[in-house]
Amino acid sequence: MELADYHTLRKLPTASGALWVKPGAPGQDDPAYALLARTAEPRGRVLDLNPGVGMALAGALARGLEVHAWEDRRPALRALEAASAQEPALHVHAALPWEVPEAAFDTALLVLGAERGNDWVRAQLAAAARALKPGALLWLAGDKKLGFERYLGWTRKLIGPGEVVARERGRRVALLERSESPAPEPAPQRTTITARLRGREIAFSVGPGVFSADGVDPASLLLLEHLPAELRGARVLDLGAGYGALSLPLALEGAHTTLLESQLASVRCAEASFAAAGAQAELHHSDVDEALQKDEEYDMVISNPPLHVGGRVVLDVAKAFVAAAHRRTRPGGRFYLVANPFLKYEVWMRDRFGNVRTLYADRYKVLLSVKPR
Repeated sequence: MELADYHTLRKLPTASGALWVKPGAPGQDDPAYALLARTAEPRGRVLDLNPGVGMALAGALARGLEVHAWEDRRPALRALEAASAQEPALHVHAALPWEVPEAAFDTALLVLGAERGNDWVRAQLAAAARALKPGALLWLAGDKKLGFERYLGWTRKLIGPGEVVARERGRRVALLERSESPAPEPAPQRTTITARLRGREIAFSVGPGVFSADGVDPASLLLLEHLPAELRGARVLDLGAGYGALSLPLALEGAHTTLLESQLASVRCAEASFAAAGAQAELHHSDVDEALQKDEEYDMVISNPPLHVGGRVVLDVAKAFVAAAHRRTRPGGRFYLVANPFLKYEVWMRDRFGNVRTLYADRYKVLLSVKPR
């Protein structure tokens, strides 16, 4: 896939109205979204707490309702922003679940984000409880294999009574009514983890929905071990930076780091981590390299790329990371990547750079390509 193709949005007609879609944007081929879209009967002012490209909210727009899409993933936001340019009733918010206003909506739609962990699901459900007026309705969708029944139990305690109203294979949709009590839960607080990286004890701010919130992941640790020892003054780009596990150690060594990350939850954590460490960096909420200027290049690009989009392996995203790395590496510069063995990054890197070396191969592999001068 060429990078221009990855960044191209296209209009997709549906029974409820047109959606905008693109590679890497979640929710376009997900059966849980499709079942919710067919089942939900929204009313009044509508909130979608996990819209993806907007499949479930299209029906509310077709009914002429005011809809607020609350989304933290940049690829999905790009699709939603394209839709909102043609739909005045669609209001798009790049925000986290716990930032919703209190008692402001008559209907909430929510496809559970179980792939981002229990803390994220709990935050989504608490946000629905906060946002709904008493007597308002929550249409809740998810996958039985990913804990839907357990999460439905949580939801009844947070929201009020409700039952499953639609089933399709393992997917479920439940309808619940917001009761007068209990009171909404407070916003979740970030916690701090520490790790010894490249000879320093470093603290990271983490919170719900971020990858590897319980500790720096083994793949990142491995990649850090294989980077050059001296990087002072080097311009380093971190693609898919998460909360900064790769970039913060390098920034503390004197590298000029730029972080690109698609999930706003991770961007906020990285900002907090860098601020607490007194380190400087450029941080961007970005769909791959979308946030960069056309001619920006770096001495070194590093990446521990995401394996999944919405819980699914998506090769278009993996290939886009390699294409972006090639575009952003200066002639003579280096691209270091760590990944699971089963994805064929060697092939994609060799196709782009003309060369690739395997620096390590076991549970993970560390690869290096150099951009010819």
